[in-house]
Amino acid sequence: METFEAIHSRRNVREFDTRPISDADLDRIMDAAWRTPSSRNSQRWEFVVSTDRSTLQRLSGVWRGAGHVAGAAAAVALVSPLSDDIDERGSIEYDLGQATMSVMLAAADLGIATAHASVADQALARDILGLPGDRRCAWLISLGYPAGRPLRPITRPDRRPFEDVVRRERF
Repeated sequence: METFEAIHSRRNVREFDTRPISDADLDRIMDAAWRTPSSRNSQRWEFVVSTDRSTLQRLSGVWRGAGHVAGAAAAVALVSPLSDDIDERGSIEYDLGQATMSVMLAAADLGIATAHASVADQALARDILGLPGDRRCAWLISLGYPAGRPLRPITRPDRRPFEDVVRRERF
């Protein structure tokens, strides 16, 4: 798939079929995460990839909207350091957003669907993933092959009109 085809095809999918994702494809997706730019190249992240069915089931309990993780073939936990500095936290969140999109686009390029989830229960996530006390699980991304229609370019996306969002030179 070409870059723009992946961008146009990516959508949140919360129901997956039972096919596993090959280690080679997971490594390719994680290579995209690893190569993601970060503020001052600080790379304040780690990624925990889970494919174990019982782990995915448990991870689905970290937030009320994370149920899709239980049926996924894999999940990526985006882990970051804890910080009391508001500027540093903002920078970390921006970097994690970039890594999230890298994972999602790399997956879409392979025909693998994704959905993201917040993590409300940090104690549960820390226990499941074995995170040290100075880290938090910021986000989860579920991955799998769509149970319904495969990924393909969306011809009429549910987006605000392009002209209302993109400005030239001034607002």
